[in-house]
Parts: sequence; C-alpha cells; structure tokens
Amino acid sequence: MNTKGQQVIQQWYKQKRWKQFPFQKEMESVYLSGYSGLLNAPTGSGKTFALFLPFLADYINKHPDTYTTQKNNGLLMLWITPLRALTNDIRKAMQEVCDELGIPWRIMTRTGDTSAAEKAALKKKLPEVLLTTPESLHLMLAQKEYPKVFQGLQVVVCDEWHELLGTKRGVQVELGLSRLKALSSVGSSQFTVESKQLAEKKTIQQTANHELQAENCQLRIWGISATIGNLEQAAEVLLGNNFPPEQIKMVRADVDKKLVIQSIIPENIENYSWAGHIGVKLLPQVMEIVKKSKTTLIFTNTRSQAEIWYHAIIDNYPEYAGIMAMHHGSLDNELRNWVEQALHAEALKVVVCTSSLDLGVDFRPVDTVVQVGSPKGVARFMQRAGRSGHHPGAISKAYYVPTHSLELLEGAALKQAIKQGVFESRDPMLLTMDVLIQFMVTLAVSDGFRADELFNEVKSTFAFADLRRDEFNQLLDFITNGGKTLAQYDEFLKVEIENGLFKVNSRRVAMRHRLSIGTITSDLSIRVKWLSGGSLGTLEESFIAKLKPGNTFWFAGRSLEFIKVKEMTAYVKKSKATKGLIPSWNGGRMPLSSQLSAVFRDKLDEVAHGIETDEEVIALKPLFDLQAELSHLPQSHEFLIESFKSREGHHLIFYPFEGRLVHEGMASLLAYRISKIKSASFSIAMNDYGFELLTDEDIPIEQALEDVTFFSIDNLIDDIQHSLNANEMARRKFRDIAHIGGLVFTGYPGQQVKNKHLQASTSLLFDVFNEYEPDNLLVRQAYNEALAFQLEEFRLRAALQRIASQSIILKTIERPTPFAFPIMVDSLGRERLTTETMEERISKMARRYSADGAAETITPRPRKIGIVRKKGL
Repeated sequence: MNTKGQQVIQQWYKQKRWKQFPFQKEMESVYLSGYSGLLNAPTGSGKTFALFLPFLADYINKHPDTYTTQKNNGLLMLWITPLRALTNDIRKAMQEVCDELGIPWRIMTRTGDTSAAEKAALKKKLPEVLLTTPESLHLMLAQKEYPKVFQGLQVVVCDEWHELLGTKRGVQVELGLSRLKALSSVGSSQFTVESKQLAEKKTIQQTANHELQAENCQLRIWGISATIGNLEQAAEVLLGNNFPPEQIKMVRADVDKKLVIQSIIPENIENYSWAGHIGVKLLPQVMEIVKKSKTTLIFTNTRSQAEIWYHAIIDNYPEYAGIMAMHHGSLDNELRNWVEQALHAEALKVVVCTSSLDLGVDFRPVDTVVQVGSPKGVARFMQRAGRSGHHPGAISKAYYVPTHSLELLEGAALKQAIKQGVFESRDPMLLTMDVLIQFMVTLAVSDGFRADELFNEVKSTFAFADLRRDEFNQLLDFITNGGKTLAQYDEFLKVEIENGLFKVNSRRVAMRHRLSIGTITSDLSIRVKWLSGGSLGTLEESFIAKLKPGNTFWFAGRSLEFIKVKEMTAYVKKSKATKGLIPSWNGGRMPLSSQLSAVFRDKLDEVAHGIETDEEVIALKPLFDLQAELSHLPQSHEFLIESFKSREGHHLIFYPFEGRLVHEGMASLLAYRISKIKSASFSIAMNDYGFELLTDEDIPIEQALEDVTFFSIDNLIDDIQHSLNANEMARRKFRDIAHIGGLVFTGYPGQQVKNKHLQASTSLLFDVFNEYEPDNLLVRQAYNEALAFQLEEFRLRAALQRIASQSIILKTIERPTPFAFPIMVDSLGRERLTTETMEERISKMARRYSADGAAETITPRPRKIGIVRKKGL
C-alpha cells in the first residue's frame, strides 16, 4: 500500500500527464526505505525528479497533515553540482514542484555568483533546500558555528558525480561529506563553541564511538551519475569506507534513450586536410544542418575554437546575426545567463559552445547537436549528444564533424563504442595532501578541530583511506609550525593549538584562506571591460601581455581594439577591423581516452583486413589505399614503425594509437633507450596516433629492436626519470599544489599577484623543499601527479606490454605517409620564429616531400619480428 507521500507524488504525475519511469519508482522505494547510493541515469531522463520527489514524499510521510503549513524547518536537503550554471534550472524546477504541491518551501542557491545580500538572507533564515558547489560547501564549513546550519540536514545529493570523480573537486566533496556525516552521527552540539567544555571532557571510548560515525548515521547520501566504466567504485568513493554496505543501493535507469549519430563526410576526401583541429572547411555542411533544425548547439573542444567558429559563421552567414550566440567559461556571467535564457525562450537558432553547456541544463528547444572535432572520449560525446532531445522520450540527434581526415575513423570508433556500451572509467584521486591541508585550515578557520577526531574522519574517505598517522602529523606540524623548512617564517604559521583544539585566531589568515578556498587553478585572469563600462568576460594574463594599444582581437563574438590595462582590467572599445587575434587559453588539447583508442585500433584492424562496412571507412578508402601503397596498414597483432631520411635528418615514426600524453612519455623513453646504443639529440613530435623521433644522424633502430628490453617495462620509472626532466614536470605540478595547499596567496579581488611572481615563489619553494626536505609530502605529490597525469604512466605501461607482444613492422619509406604527415605538421607549431602562416608552411612541407629524390633505405638485420623494407612512390 502506498504511503501518503507516494500518493501525493503519483497524483502530481497524473496532473502533469507524465509517466513515472520504472527507475523513478525504484528510486522512490529505496529512498523511502532509508538507503543511500548512486543513481545511474542518462541526461534528459528525469533524474532530478527521480531523487527530489522521493525526498518530498518522505517529508509528507513525516508530516501528513501539516506538510502544507509554513514551518521553520531549517536546511533539509543539500544539492551539490559541479557547475554554477546548473543551479538556476534545478532551483526553478524544484520550486515549481513545491508550489504546485502546496509545500511552502524556499529553494535557494549559494555559489560564487550569489550576492552578498542573498548570502546574508541565507544566514538569517535557511531554506529547506540549498543548491551549491563543492567550493561553496567548504566556504560554509569555514563559517563560525557552521554545525547549526547542518543540524537538521537529512540528505546530500551530489549531481553529475561522474564529472567530479577523479578530480580534486571530487576530493573536496569527499572531505566535506566526511564532516557532514560526523555532524549527523554525534550531534552538532559537540562541534560548536558553546560545547567546548563538554568536548574537552570526552573519554577515549567516547572518541572511539564518535569515529564509528557511519554505523548509526541518519544522513542519506546520493550521487547522480551518467554511465561510466566504474560505477560501483564511484558509489564507494562518494559514500566512504565505513558506510554500511547493507545501507547502499545502486539504481540504474533502463531508459531506451534513442541516439542518432551521423558523421559529416567531406565531399572530396583526397583534398581534405590531413592535419588540423579547427574544421571550418566543413562550415557549409554544418550550416545546412543548422538551417533544417529548430535550435542547434555547436560544441567545440576549446574556447579558441569556439571564437573561431562564431567568427566564421558571422562572416559567412551574416543573416544569423541576432539569432546566434556563443557560450564558454571565460564570458561574463551575465552574458552566459542571457544565452541560457534565450535558449529556453527559443530566441536563438544556433549557439557555439564548449563544455560550459555539457551538463544538466535543460534546453528543450535544442533538437540538434554538432560536435566539431573528436571529443576524445565516449562519455563526453554521449553527454553532449544528450543536450538534444533533452527530455524523456525524445530522440537525440548528433552530428560529428572531423577537423582532419583521420578523425573520421574516430567517428566510426565512437559509434562502435556507444553501440558496445564501452565507457571510460574515472579513476579516483588518492592522497591529495594539498586538498587535505586546505580542508584542515578551513575547519581551523571556523570552530577548530581536534586531531584524533579529524584523522579518523579523513580516514573514512576513499581518497585518504591509506593515510598514515605520521603523514597526518606532518601536515599538522606544517599548518602550525611551518614544518621542517618554513618554521622561521610567520607567513606559514597559520594555525594555533589551544587545549588540543587546532584553530586560526588571525583575522588576516582567516580572510585570505576564505578567498583561496577551491581547487580550480588556472593562469591569472584579466577582466575585459568596455571603456564606456560593462564587462565582457575574462582572458588570461599571458594573452593580454602580448597586446599593444591599438591591437585588434576577437572576443565574445566581437572585434575589439585594446586600449590599456589598469588594475587587472583590460579596457577595450569596438573595432571595425575584420581581422584580429583570437585569444588562446592554456590547457592544451585533450588526449584520446584509453577506451576510444582501443576501439580505434579495432577499426584500423578492420580496415587492414578489408572490412568496409562503416560510411567513414568507405570515405577514407583513398587515404588508406595510399597508406598501404607507401607503407603498411597495421593489423591488431602488428606494430608499425616508419623510417625515412630528409634534409632535416633521420625520421622514425611509431604508431601506438594510444593518445598524445602516452606518446609524449613513450617517445622520450624510447629515445633514451636508443641513445644508450648511440649518443644522439632527438626532436620529438606527437599526436594521438603516433610520435616522431628526428635526429641529424642515422638512428640504429634495427639494433634497438633486437634488444628485448627496448619495449620492456623493466626499470620503467628509472628510465622515465632519465629520459625526461622529471624535476621540471614536478615543478609545474607543484605550482598548482602550492596554490591549493595555501603556500602562496594569489591576491585580493582586483589586486591579484602577477603570474611571473607566483611562478617565482612556487619555484623557489620547490627548490628549497627538494634540497632541505626531500621527504616533503607536497613535493612527493608533485612527482606522483607528473607521472600519473602528465605521462599517464599506467597507460604507458600497458601500451608497452601490448607492443612487446606484437610483431614489429619496420618500413623504410621515401616520403611521409598519410599517417605520418599529421605528426610532422604538429612539430611546426613549436618553432619559435616564422613570418609564414601555418597553411603556407604545411603547403611547403607537402611540396618538399612530394618532390623526386628517394630517401636512403636502411638495411635491417634479419630477425624474427619481421622488419620490412619498402620504397614509397
């Protein structure tokens, strides 16, 4: 028999003429039974209501006769989202439900965009539901008497958990939840200033009981996640190590979400670019799709690419002025809000955007999505494709636009991966000491913490399950005494100890820490404003520093003339110039994911065996025929290496098809191993498909291949450290770690410290730690992050093991093949000085390598791996 709450919710569905999906009914049942867990549902399937409505039903069950009566309930639900943009739509949807059910609740948001007046109103009277971000949650934990805010909290929902998992923001959520679980378990009174004396009298046994917080925890925790490869682990990370397994449920939405994917195939593939990442040559075909659609989102992978595409559309299709817009993270918040509202109001025909519109925002008028360039991951493409037909029962239509020829094969691989249900895993981050230091100071800024209690709370998280007590003590020593190295500098003595309570007493330290809370680090931003007033957004300092007064650049879809920089603000005025610089942002290109690269290799194997069922493969046949003619098409059991000579020197090109980060590490590793046979200096270039080693002397590749250790994982870490400047890579990682851990202060609003000064400060600290405190936990973390994220060491190791089991095919060719040419083009971007455009330089390269004149062949020594010589045409 249904409860009162369930009856009310079912009646609401009937009034809306909506059907309750089976997964929504299952979610309602498990929630009302008191479970916590993870809801796995695709975008546009009604996942927000799947969790919010059971929460309302639970409240109605507890107050069956008075749920429509105004009460001072306090905060009952905390809803955490990764993007501020998500909160507005979710808040409106929740408030609408409450109003229609006659529940007199307030649904409010607290993010970085929340005004001071709204924050003051929140403090005065808490809403029943609060939507926030990981950073704002920690800011709330940094307030005095924060336990009072959470004393009535019943449930925490982490929306789009897959986006936070595997990031330091996800670790922030883990730590925040560990504190909320502790408050729920023992009662918030033990954590307030008023209860200080009682807390000091606690016995050891009471403290031990306190740490068994999840055993009788009343707080429910739910995550909402799209499909990823490690959903069970995602739930484990969210809930922590000590959450009772019998109280955990996984709810999966078995919703048949129809997705139609079509690749845009160039009319003449022989003349389409072999390299590049912009794709504007296919603009006419894209605009035909836009013309036939109601509303289209054109997704690009970078902000620069979005600016270029917007500019190209306005130049070539001026009739779209007024009905098109752009949306990315560097635009002013008011501009982004206007775009989102205009999408809702069906006032826009097309929006060029980046990942800023990837998540959760419900734009029902959008019926078509265009993805420009490979998204480099299956889950990312699914997320973006789901922006179209973003409501239950609707069909999602997505078009894939390759920016160069071989990207068409990535389109075929994407379709195959989605059909097979192959999705990337999000590996959780472990032992991020910088985030933990920030969290410890956050708690010290508010009401303080006790070391034993906090250690056990932190140990309950997945991220810090392996944290040792001596490591925790090092961090305590660091925030109180500056550790072994910085004890003489007052700047680093932030936390004081009073009767066992770790607390920040300095108002200056507290204010600077609150301004620094968060784990998102980037180049210093300069706000761009009209000279006459009004903001356009932000650009990185490194780009603005290159401009001189009078220079023209394109930003926010406008041609702008740079006037001056004053107090971290760049002032501009409108320009009539049709040409100008396009801003660039640091961050680099995304590497091919391990799952997509594996399916890509499968597709390439089909090509090598003559299987031509995909439209993309059929279109690419001229390119593959040329590759086979000049060199070889590798099958799944083969590993291709191409060798040729030019005026530049001896080129060796390897094709692991593992993504650019793996190739960066593998290229340096193999160059080092070759150099042990013959000393040489190598120039390295790479893309997602392979890498090039170039030197001015002959490379003894046959001799290297005869050595069974050439592709071995033996001594891998030592060889990596010898082959790469490990110190420099760790130094770059340490810059962000120092920022998050509070070693450097980036400045007050409007008075930010310049980038070069921050770099100098963090570099000096890194050198000091390296010399005087080599066991420093933050330095160790920097080296670990360089290996794990810069080089993807785990993937590198797996790739080497795969290659070691394959037959090596060494081809001696006369000129670059279709596979090789894009890698060599990539190397052009790293030359420092040129007056030629990239197109002119690529054209010159093509003419040079297509000219007559054979490259010398290298005579291989016979061996079992099947070295093959073949002259190209």
